[in-house]
Amino acid sequence: MQEFDVLVVGGGPGGYVAAIRAAQRGLSVGVVEKERPGGVCLNWGCIPTKAMLRSADVYETVLHAADFGVNVENVSLDYDAITRRKNSVVKGLTDGVAGLLKTNGVTVVNGHARFTGPTTVDVYATGDSPLGADGPRYAAEPAGAQPIEQVSARDVIIATGSVPVQLPLPGADLPGVITSDGAFGLTEVPKRIAIIGGSAVGAEWATLFATLGSEVSIIEMQQTLVPAEDVEVGKALGRSFTKRGIKVLTGATVSRIDQGADGLQVSVDGAKPQQIDADVVLVGVGRKPNTANLDLDKAGVATNERGFVGVDDKLRTNVEHVYAIGDVTGKALLAHVASHQGVVAAETIAGHHAAIDYNVIPAATFTHPEIASVGLTEAKAVEAGHEFVTAKFPFAALGRAQSYGDTEGFLKIVAGKKYGEVLGVHIIGPSASDLITEGALAMALEATLDELAETIHAHPTLGEVGMEAAMAALGLPVHIAPPKKR
Repeated sequence: MQEFDVLVVGGGPGGYVAAIRAAQRGLSVGVVEKERPGGVCLNWGCIPTKAMLRSADVYETVLHAADFGVNVENVSLDYDAITRRKNSVVKGLTDGVAGLLKTNGVTVVNGHARFTGPTTVDVYATGDSPLGADGPRYAAEPAGAQPIEQVSARDVIIATGSVPVQLPLPGADLPGVITSDGAFGLTEVPKRIAIIGGSAVGAEWATLFATLGSEVSIIEMQQTLVPAEDVEVGKALGRSFTKRGIKVLTGATVSRIDQGADGLQVSVDGAKPQQIDADVVLVGVGRKPNTANLDLDKAGVATNERGFVGVDDKLRTNVEHVYAIGDVTGKALLAHVASHQGVVAAETIAGHHAAIDYNVIPAATFTHPEIASVGLTEAKAVEAGHEFVTAKFPFAALGRAQSYGDTEGFLKIVAGKKYGEVLGVHIIGPSASDLITEGALAMALEATLDELAETIHAHPTLGEVGMEAAMAALGLPVHIAPPKKR
Protein backbone atom coordinates (compact mmCIF):
# COMPACT_ATOMS: atom_id res chain seq x y z
CA MET A 1 0.00 0.00 0.00
CA GLN A 2 1.24 3.47 -0.94
CA GLU A 3 0.89 6.04 1.83
CA PHE A 4 0.83 9.85 1.56
CA ASP A 5 0.10 12.85 3.72
CA VAL A 6 -2.44 13.98 1.10
CA LEU A 7 -4.20 11.98 -1.60
CA VAL A 8 -6.02 13.87 -4.37
CA VAL A 9 -8.60 11.88 -6.32
CA GLY A 10 -8.72 13.53 -9.74
CA GLY A 11 -6.06 15.52 -11.58
CA GLY A 12 -8.12 18.33 -13.11
CA PRO A 13 -7.68 22.09 -12.59
CA GLY A 14 -8.70 21.71 -8.97
CA GLY A 15 -6.87 18.48 -8.22
CA TYR A 16 -3.48 19.21 -9.73
CA VAL A 17 -3.38 22.71 -8.21
CA ALA A 18 -4.25 21.29 -4.79
CA ALA A 19 -1.55 18.64 -5.18
CA ILE A 20 1.12 21.16 -6.16
CA ARG A 21 0.24 23.54 -3.33
CA ALA A 22 0.22 20.74 -0.76
CA ALA A 23 3.62 19.58 -2.01
CA GLN A 24 4.94 23.15 -1.81
CA ARG A 25 3.92 23.11 1.85
CA GLY A 26 6.17 20.12 2.47
CA LEU A 27 3.55 17.35 2.39
CA SER A 28 3.91 14.04 0.55
CA VAL A 29 1.22 13.98 -2.13
CA GLY A 30 -0.33 11.40 -4.43
CA VAL A 31 -2.83 11.96 -7.26
CA VAL A 32 -5.08 9.28 -8.73
CA GLU A 33 -6.02 10.14 -12.32
CA LYS A 34 -7.54 7.82 -14.90
CA GLU A 35 -6.56 9.84 -17.95
CA ARG A 36 -4.19 12.66 -18.81
CA PRO A 37 -3.65 15.36 -16.17
CA GLY A 38 -5.78 18.47 -16.58
CA GLY A 39 -9.24 16.97 -16.27
CA VAL A 40 -12.18 18.10 -18.37
CA CYS A 41 -10.85 21.66 -18.68
CA LEU A 42 -7.62 20.78 -20.46
CA ASN A 43 -8.85 17.66 -22.27
CA TRP A 44 -12.55 18.14 -23.11
CA GLY A 45 -13.53 21.70 -22.19
CA CYS A 46 -11.87 25.06 -21.71
CA ILE A 47 -8.69 24.58 -23.69
CA PRO A 48 -9.71 22.47 -26.71
CA THR A 49 -12.81 24.57 -27.37
CA LYS A 50 -10.79 27.78 -27.18
CA ALA A 51 -8.17 26.37 -29.52
CA MET A 52 -10.89 25.54 -32.06
CA LEU A 53 -12.64 28.86 -31.55
CA ARG A 54 -9.34 30.61 -32.27
CA SER A 55 -9.10 28.75 -35.57
CA ALA A 56 -12.66 29.86 -36.36
CA ASP A 57 -11.74 33.43 -35.44
CA VAL A 58 -8.74 33.39 -37.78
CA TYR A 59 -10.89 31.92 -40.56
CA GLU A 60 -13.50 34.64 -40.15
CA THR A 61 -10.84 37.35 -40.05
CA VAL A 62 -9.32 36.12 -43.31
CA LEU A 63 -12.76 36.00 -44.94
CA HIS A 64 -13.17 39.70 -44.09
CA ALA A 65 -9.56 40.68 -44.76
CA ALA A 66 -10.62 43.00 -47.60
CA ASP A 67 -12.33 45.22 -45.01
CA PHE A 68 -8.84 45.98 -43.68
CA GLY A 69 -7.28 46.55 -47.08
CA VAL A 70 -5.79 43.06 -47.33
CA ASN A 71 -6.63 40.94 -50.36
CA VAL A 72 -6.70 37.19 -49.81
CA GLU A 73 -7.72 34.62 -52.41
CA ASN A 74 -8.69 30.97 -52.33
CA VAL A 75 -9.55 30.85 -48.63
CA SER A 76 -10.39 27.30 -47.56
CA LEU A 77 -11.10 25.41 -44.36
CA ASP A 78 -9.19 22.31 -43.21
CA TYR A 79 -11.10 20.79 -40.28
CA ASP A 80 -8.53 18.02 -39.84
CA ALA A 81 -5.84 20.67 -39.39
CA ILE A 82 -8.01 22.49 -36.86
CA THR A 83 -8.39 19.34 -34.77
CA ARG A 84 -4.68 18.53 -35.11
CA ARG A 85 -3.78 21.99 -33.82
CA LYS A 86 -6.27 21.56 -30.98
CA ASN A 87 -4.75 18.21 -30.06
CA SER A 88 -1.27 19.73 -30.13
CA VAL A 89 -2.30 22.55 -27.80
CA VAL A 90 -3.98 20.09 -25.42
CA LYS A 91 -0.97 17.76 -25.41
CA GLY A 92 1.42 20.61 -24.73
CA LEU A 93 -0.57 21.79 -21.74
CA THR A 94 -1.31 18.34 -20.29
CA ASP A 95 2.35 17.37 -20.67
CA GLY A 96 3.18 20.64 -18.91
CA VAL A 97 0.91 19.79 -15.99
CA ALA A 98 2.45 16.31 -15.76
CA GLY A 99 5.86 17.94 -15.67
CA LEU A 100 4.81 20.36 -12.93
CA LEU A 101 3.50 17.49 -10.80
CA LYS A 102 6.75 15.60 -11.25
CA THR A 103 8.89 18.67 -10.53
CA ASN A 104 6.98 19.26 -7.31
CA GLY A 105 7.47 15.66 -6.20
CA VAL A 106 3.85 14.59 -6.61
CA THR A 107 3.29 10.87 -7.27
CA VAL A 108 0.69 10.16 -9.97
CA VAL A 109 -1.15 6.83 -9.80
CA ASN A 110 -2.93 6.06 -13.08
CA GLY A 111 -6.31 4.42 -12.73
CA HIS A 112 -9.82 4.71 -11.29
CA ALA A 113 -10.19 5.16 -7.52
CA ARG A 114 -12.82 3.50 -5.36
CA PHE A 115 -13.01 4.36 -1.68
CA THR A 116 -12.62 1.52 0.78
CA GLY A 117 -12.74 3.82 3.82
CA PRO A 118 -12.59 7.55 4.63
CA THR A 119 -8.92 7.90 3.66
CA THR A 120 -8.16 4.72 1.73
CA VAL A 121 -8.81 3.82 -1.90
CA ASP A 122 -8.30 0.92 -4.26
CA VAL A 123 -7.11 1.89 -7.75
CA TYR A 124 -8.23 -0.10 -10.78
CA ALA A 125 -6.87 -0.12 -14.32
CA THR A 126 -9.26 1.67 -16.69
CA GLY A 127 -8.00 0.44 -20.03
CA ASP A 128 -8.45 2.50 -23.18
CA SER A 129 -10.77 5.50 -23.31
CA PRO A 130 -12.22 5.73 -26.84
CA LEU A 131 -14.26 8.84 -27.55
CA GLY A 132 -17.98 8.20 -27.72
CA ALA A 133 -21.00 10.42 -28.25
CA ASP A 134 -20.98 11.26 -24.54
CA GLY A 135 -17.25 11.86 -24.30
CA PRO A 136 -14.37 9.61 -23.21
CA ARG A 137 -15.50 6.10 -22.36
CA TYR A 138 -13.43 4.18 -19.89
CA ALA A 139 -13.54 0.42 -19.78
CA ALA A 140 -15.04 -0.43 -16.39
CA GLU A 141 -13.16 -3.02 -14.44
CA PRO A 142 -14.80 -6.44 -14.84
CA ALA A 143 -16.53 -8.12 -11.93
CA GLY A 144 -13.97 -9.61 -9.61
CA ALA A 145 -11.13 -7.44 -10.92
CA GLN A 146 -8.32 -6.84 -8.47
CA PRO A 147 -6.97 -3.37 -7.72
CA ILE A 148 -3.59 -2.51 -9.17
CA GLU A 149 -2.79 -0.24 -6.22
CA GLN A 150 -4.00 0.38 -2.69
CA VAL A 151 -3.46 3.90 -1.40
CA SER A 152 -3.97 5.54 1.98
CA ALA A 153 -3.42 9.07 3.24
CA ARG A 154 -3.86 11.24 6.29
CA ASP A 155 -6.11 13.60 4.31
CA VAL A 156 -8.00 13.06 1.07
CA ILE A 157 -9.27 15.63 -1.46
CA ILE A 158 -12.07 14.56 -3.80
CA ALA A 159 -11.62 16.39 -7.12
CA THR A 160 -13.42 14.21 -9.66
CA GLY A 161 -15.19 17.02 -11.54
CA SER A 162 -18.34 16.63 -13.60
CA VAL A 163 -19.76 14.93 -16.69
CA PRO A 164 -22.36 16.10 -19.24
CA VAL A 165 -26.03 15.73 -18.36
CA GLN A 166 -27.93 13.26 -20.54
CA LEU A 167 -31.48 14.34 -21.39
CA PRO A 168 -34.16 11.64 -20.91
CA LEU A 169 -35.60 12.37 -24.36
CA PRO A 170 -37.06 9.89 -26.81
CA GLY A 171 -34.38 9.52 -29.44
CA ALA A 172 -31.53 10.80 -27.27
CA ASP A 173 -29.62 7.58 -27.99
CA LEU A 174 -29.80 7.88 -31.78
CA PRO A 175 -26.58 8.05 -33.82
CA GLY A 176 -25.67 11.68 -34.33
CA VAL A 177 -26.90 12.80 -30.91
CA ILE A 178 -23.84 13.90 -28.95
CA THR A 179 -22.82 15.82 -25.85
CA SER A 180 -20.37 18.71 -25.67
CA ASP A 181 -17.59 16.24 -24.83
CA GLY A 182 -18.56 13.96 -27.69
CA ALA A 183 -18.44 16.88 -30.14
CA PHE A 184 -14.67 16.55 -30.20
CA GLY A 185 -15.16 13.22 -31.97
CA LEU A 186 -16.68 14.87 -35.06
CA THR A 187 -14.44 14.41 -38.08
CA GLU A 188 -16.04 17.11 -40.22
CA VAL A 189 -18.09 20.26 -39.90
CA PRO A 190 -21.75 19.21 -39.81
CA LYS A 191 -23.90 20.73 -42.54
CA ARG A 192 -26.79 21.17 -40.09
CA ILE A 193 -26.52 21.11 -36.31
CA ALA A 194 -29.17 21.63 -33.65
CA ILE A 195 -27.90 22.59 -30.22
CA ILE A 196 -30.10 21.93 -27.19
CA GLY A 197 -29.19 24.42 -24.47
CA GLY A 198 -28.24 28.07 -24.89
CA SER A 199 -25.99 28.51 -21.87
CA ALA A 200 -22.22 28.98 -22.13
CA VAL A 201 -21.46 25.50 -23.53
CA GLY A 202 -24.16 25.51 -26.19
CA ALA A 203 -23.51 29.12 -27.18
CA GLU A 204 -19.78 28.50 -27.68
CA TRP A 205 -20.39 25.49 -29.93
CA ALA A 206 -22.98 27.52 -31.85
CA THR A 207 -20.38 30.23 -32.45
CA LEU A 208 -17.79 27.71 -33.61
CA PHE A 209 -19.92 25.77 -36.07
CA ALA A 210 -21.73 28.83 -37.45
CA THR A 211 -18.36 30.43 -38.20
CA LEU A 212 -17.14 27.26 -39.88
CA GLY A 213 -20.19 27.16 -42.14
CA SER A 214 -22.80 24.99 -40.40
CA GLU A 215 -26.49 25.77 -40.48
CA VAL A 216 -27.00 26.20 -36.72
CA SER A 217 -30.16 26.16 -34.61
CA ILE A 218 -29.95 26.74 -30.86
CA ILE A 219 -32.83 25.92 -28.51
CA GLU A 220 -33.05 27.37 -24.99
CA MET A 221 -35.92 26.88 -22.55
CA GLN A 222 -35.40 30.24 -20.82
CA GLN A 223 -36.41 33.52 -22.45
CA THR A 224 -32.85 34.58 -23.31
CA LEU A 225 -29.62 32.87 -24.24
CA VAL A 226 -26.95 32.53 -21.50
CA PRO A 227 -29.71 32.83 -18.86
CA ALA A 228 -27.22 33.06 -15.98
CA GLU A 229 -26.06 36.40 -17.39
CA ASP A 230 -27.72 39.81 -17.20
CA VAL A 231 -30.89 39.86 -19.33
CA GLU A 232 -29.58 42.67 -21.54
CA VAL A 233 -26.49 40.61 -22.33
CA GLY A 234 -28.56 37.56 -23.22
CA LYS A 235 -30.80 39.59 -25.51
CA ALA A 236 -27.78 41.19 -27.17
CA LEU A 237 -26.24 37.77 -27.84
CA GLY A 238 -29.52 36.57 -29.35
CA ARG A 239 -29.59 39.53 -31.73
CA SER A 240 -25.96 39.00 -32.67
CA PHE A 241 -26.50 35.28 -33.31
CA THR A 242 -29.54 36.02 -35.49
CA LYS A 243 -27.50 38.48 -37.57
CA ARG A 244 -24.87 35.77 -38.04
CA GLY A 245 -27.50 33.43 -39.45
CA ILE A 246 -28.03 31.27 -36.36
CA LYS A 247 -31.62 30.23 -35.75
CA VAL A 248 -32.34 31.21 -32.13
CA LEU A 249 -35.30 29.60 -30.35
CA THR A 250 -35.80 30.79 -26.77
CA GLY A 251 -38.66 29.91 -24.44
CA ALA A 252 -38.64 26.54 -26.19
CA THR A 253 -38.05 22.92 -25.25
CA VAL A 254 -37.31 19.73 -27.16
CA SER A 255 -39.85 16.93 -26.77
CA ARG A 256 -38.22 14.24 -28.90
CA ILE A 257 -35.64 13.42 -31.56
CA ASP A 258 -36.50 11.16 -34.48
CA GLN A 259 -34.58 9.55 -37.31
CA GLY A 260 -35.87 10.95 -40.57
CA ALA A 261 -35.19 10.08 -44.16
CA ASP A 262 -32.64 12.89 -44.39
CA GLY A 263 -31.05 12.99 -40.98
CA LEU A 264 -32.44 13.76 -37.55
CA GLN A 265 -35.66 15.60 -36.77
CA VAL A 266 -35.89 17.62 -33.56
CA SER A 267 -39.39 18.38 -32.29
CA VAL A 268 -39.47 21.77 -30.58
CA ASP A 269 -42.31 22.89 -28.31
CA GLY A 270 -42.91 26.53 -27.48
CA ALA A 271 -44.79 29.55 -28.78
CA LYS A 272 -44.23 28.20 -32.30
CA PRO A 273 -44.00 24.39 -32.26
CA GLN A 274 -41.82 23.21 -35.12
CA GLN A 275 -39.45 20.56 -36.38
CA ILE A 276 -35.79 21.21 -37.05
CA ASP A 277 -33.82 19.03 -39.45
CA ALA A 278 -30.24 18.32 -38.43
CA ASP A 279 -27.36 16.01 -39.20
CA VAL A 280 -26.03 16.34 -35.63
CA VAL A 281 -27.82 17.18 -32.39
CA LEU A 282 -25.59 18.46 -29.61
CA VAL A 283 -26.98 18.31 -26.07
CA GLY A 284 -25.40 21.04 -23.95
CA VAL A 285 -27.82 21.48 -21.07
CA GLY A 286 -25.36 21.30 -18.19
CA ARG A 287 -23.19 18.96 -16.18
CA LYS A 288 -23.62 16.72 -13.17
CA PRO A 289 -21.12 15.68 -10.46
CA ASN A 290 -18.81 12.82 -11.33
CA THR A 291 -19.41 10.79 -8.18
CA ALA A 292 -20.62 7.52 -9.71
CA ASN A 293 -18.41 4.49 -9.09
CA LEU A 294 -16.39 6.22 -6.36
CA ASP A 295 -18.04 4.23 -3.56
CA LEU A 296 -18.38 7.38 -1.48
CA ASP A 297 -20.73 5.51 0.83
CA LYS A 298 -17.78 3.42 2.04
CA ALA A 299 -16.05 6.66 3.02
CA GLY A 300 -19.21 7.96 4.69
CA VAL A 301 -19.20 11.10 2.51
CA ALA A 302 -22.65 12.65 2.16
CA THR A 303 -24.06 13.96 -1.12
CA ASN A 304 -27.24 15.90 -1.80
CA GLU A 305 -30.15 14.79 -3.97
CA ARG A 306 -28.28 15.88 -7.11
CA GLY A 307 -25.10 14.00 -6.15
CA PHE A 308 -23.00 17.02 -5.19
CA VAL A 309 -20.69 16.71 -2.18
CA GLY A 310 -21.44 19.18 0.61
CA VAL A 311 -18.53 21.23 1.94
CA ASP A 312 -17.92 24.07 4.40
CA ASP A 313 -15.98 27.28 3.77
CA LYS A 314 -12.70 25.35 4.05
CA LEU A 315 -13.88 22.64 1.62
CA ARG A 316 -14.27 20.07 4.40
CA THR A 317 -16.93 17.38 3.91
CA ASN A 318 -18.99 15.78 6.67
CA VAL A 319 -16.15 13.28 7.22
CA GLU A 320 -13.04 14.35 9.11
CA HIS A 321 -9.91 14.50 6.93
CA VAL A 322 -11.95 14.31 3.70
CA TYR A 323 -12.22 17.42 1.51
CA ALA A 324 -13.91 18.08 -1.84
CA ILE A 325 -13.21 20.73 -4.46
CA GLY A 326 -14.31 21.77 -7.94
CA ASP A 327 -17.42 20.83 -9.90
CA VAL A 328 -18.17 17.93 -7.57
CA THR A 329 -19.11 20.48 -4.85
CA GLY A 330 -21.65 22.27 -7.06
CA LYS A 331 -20.51 25.69 -5.80
CA ALA A 332 -19.61 27.09 -9.23
CA LEU A 333 -18.76 24.78 -12.11
CA LEU A 334 -15.78 26.79 -13.35
CA ALA A 335 -12.16 25.70 -13.69
CA HIS A 336 -10.76 28.78 -11.96
CA VAL A 337 -13.06 28.23 -8.99
CA ALA A 338 -11.85 24.63 -8.73
CA SER A 339 -8.23 25.83 -8.75
CA HIS A 340 -8.85 28.36 -5.99
CA GLN A 341 -10.74 25.78 -3.95
CA GLY A 342 -7.76 23.47 -4.40
CA VAL A 343 -5.48 26.10 -2.91
CA VAL A 344 -7.84 26.65 0.03
CA ALA A 345 -8.12 22.92 0.77
CA ALA A 346 -4.37 22.35 0.51
CA GLU A 347 -3.52 25.35 2.69
CA THR A 348 -6.08 24.27 5.29
CA ILE A 349 -4.62 20.77 5.42
CA ALA A 350 -1.14 22.27 5.79
CA GLY A 351 -2.29 24.47 8.67
CA HIS A 352 -2.31 27.76 6.78
CA HIS A 353 -5.11 30.27 6.23
CA ALA A 354 -6.83 30.63 2.87
CA ALA A 355 -10.32 31.69 1.85
CA ILE A 356 -12.60 32.01 -1.15
CA ASP A 357 -15.24 34.67 -1.77
CA TYR A 358 -18.02 33.16 -3.86
CA ASN A 359 -19.53 36.63 -4.36
CA VAL A 360 -16.61 37.67 -6.56
CA ILE A 361 -16.30 34.97 -9.20
CA PRO A 362 -15.72 36.12 -12.77
CA ALA A 363 -17.20 34.05 -15.57
CA ALA A 364 -16.46 34.14 -19.29
CA THR A 365 -18.22 32.73 -22.34
CA PHE A 366 -16.15 32.61 -25.52
CA THR A 367 -18.86 33.34 -28.02
CA HIS A 368 -18.58 35.98 -30.73
CA PRO A 369 -19.06 38.53 -29.27
CA GLU A 370 -17.46 37.40 -26.01
CA ILE A 371 -19.33 37.58 -22.72
CA ALA A 372 -17.95 38.03 -19.22
CA SER A 373 -19.41 39.00 -15.87
CA VAL A 374 -18.81 39.26 -12.16
CA GLY A 375 -21.12 40.05 -9.27
CA LEU A 376 -24.82 40.86 -9.31
CA THR A 377 -26.98 41.20 -12.39
CA GLU A 378 -29.59 43.92 -12.32
CA ALA A 379 -32.26 41.32 -11.53
CA LYS A 380 -30.19 39.85 -8.68
CA ALA A 381 -29.59 43.34 -7.26
CA VAL A 382 -33.36 43.90 -7.18
CA GLU A 383 -33.86 40.49 -5.58
CA ALA A 384 -31.26 41.30 -2.89
CA GLY A 385 -33.01 44.58 -2.05
CA HIS A 386 -30.22 46.93 -3.18
CA GLU A 387 -30.84 50.51 -4.16
CA PHE A 388 -28.60 50.84 -7.18
CA VAL A 389 -27.73 52.66 -10.37
CA THR A 390 -26.75 51.15 -13.73
CA ALA A 391 -25.01 52.46 -16.79
CA LYS A 392 -23.80 51.08 -20.11
CA PHE A 393 -21.00 52.18 -22.39
CA PRO A 394 -20.87 50.86 -25.98
CA PHE A 395 -17.68 49.57 -27.52
CA ALA A 396 -18.65 51.48 -30.68
CA ALA A 397 -17.70 54.70 -28.83
CA LEU A 398 -14.13 53.51 -28.19
CA GLY A 399 -11.38 54.51 -30.59
CA ARG A 400 -9.55 51.20 -30.11
CA ALA A 401 -12.67 49.18 -30.93
CA GLN A 402 -13.25 51.22 -34.08
CA SER A 403 -9.64 50.84 -35.23
CA TYR A 404 -9.65 47.14 -34.37
CA GLY A 405 -12.85 46.63 -36.38
CA ASP A 406 -14.85 45.03 -33.57
CA THR A 407 -17.42 47.42 -32.13
CA GLU A 408 -20.28 45.13 -31.14
CA GLY A 409 -21.49 45.13 -27.52
CA PHE A 410 -21.19 47.10 -24.32
CA LEU A 411 -20.10 47.11 -20.69
CA LYS A 412 -22.82 47.45 -18.08
CA ILE A 413 -22.06 48.35 -14.50
CA VAL A 414 -24.31 47.92 -11.45
CA ALA A 415 -23.39 50.01 -8.41
CA GLY A 416 -24.84 50.98 -5.03
CA LYS A 417 -26.86 54.19 -5.22
CA LYS A 418 -25.61 55.76 -1.97
CA TYR A 419 -21.89 54.98 -1.99
CA GLY A 420 -21.29 53.90 -5.59
CA GLU A 421 -19.73 50.57 -4.62
CA VAL A 422 -19.42 48.20 -7.56
CA LEU A 423 -22.00 45.40 -7.27
CA GLY A 424 -21.60 43.83 -10.70
CA VAL A 425 -19.99 44.22 -14.11
CA HIS A 426 -21.39 42.65 -17.29
CA ILE A 427 -19.67 42.73 -20.66
CA ILE A 428 -20.53 41.60 -24.15
CA GLY A 429 -17.96 42.55 -26.73
CA PRO A 430 -14.31 42.23 -27.78
CA SER A 431 -11.90 40.81 -25.19
CA ALA A 432 -14.63 40.64 -22.55
CA SER A 433 -12.89 37.69 -20.89
CA ASP A 434 -9.76 39.79 -20.32
CA LEU A 435 -11.56 43.00 -19.37
CA ILE A 436 -13.63 41.39 -16.61
CA THR A 437 -10.58 41.12 -14.36
CA GLU A 438 -10.81 44.85 -13.60
CA GLY A 439 -14.40 44.37 -12.48
CA ALA A 440 -13.47 41.44 -10.24
CA LEU A 441 -10.60 43.42 -8.70
CA ALA A 442 -12.88 46.41 -8.18
CA MET A 443 -15.35 44.24 -6.26
CA ALA A 444 -12.62 42.49 -4.26
CA LEU A 445 -11.20 45.87 -3.19
CA GLU A 446 -14.67 47.37 -2.63
CA ALA A 447 -13.98 50.07 -5.20
CA THR A 448 -16.50 52.78 -6.05
CA LEU A 449 -17.61 54.45 -9.26
CA ASP A 450 -15.54 57.53 -8.36
CA GLU A 451 -12.40 55.43 -7.98
CA LEU A 452 -12.93 53.70 -11.33
CA ALA A 453 -13.67 56.99 -13.07
CA GLU A 454 -10.62 58.70 -11.56
CA THR A 455 -8.20 55.88 -12.42
CA ILE A 456 -6.31 56.90 -15.55
CA HIS A 457 -6.68 54.25 -18.27
CA ALA A 458 -4.31 54.02 -21.23
CA HIS A 459 -5.66 55.33 -24.55
CA PRO A 460 -6.60 53.98 -27.00
CA THR A 461 -7.50 50.70 -25.32
CA LEU A 462 -10.54 48.51 -24.85
CA GLY A 463 -9.95 48.80 -21.10
CA GLU A 464 -11.27 52.37 -21.17
CA VAL A 465 -14.77 50.92 -21.37
CA GLY A 466 -14.90 50.38 -17.58
CA MET A 467 -13.81 53.94 -16.79
CA GLU A 468 -16.30 55.35 -19.29
CA ALA A 469 -19.16 53.25 -17.87
CA ALA A 470 -18.32 54.48 -14.37
CA MET A 471 -18.47 58.08 -15.59
CA ALA A 472 -21.83 57.38 -17.19
CA ALA A 473 -23.13 55.84 -13.96
CA LEU A 474 -22.09 59.03 -12.14
CA GLY A 475 -24.10 61.05 -14.67
CA LEU A 476 -20.92 62.56 -16.14
CA PRO A 477 -20.30 60.72 -19.44
CA VAL A 478 -17.70 62.19 -21.77
CA HIS A 479 -17.81 60.11 -24.93
CA ILE A 480 -21.54 59.33 -25.12
CA ALA A 481 -24.57 61.59 -24.87
CA PRO A 482 -25.63 62.52 -21.32
CA PRO A 483 -28.73 60.85 -19.93
CA LYS A 484 -32.01 62.55 -20.79
CA LYS A 485 -33.32 64.81 -18.06
CA ARG A 486 -36.69 63.80 -16.73
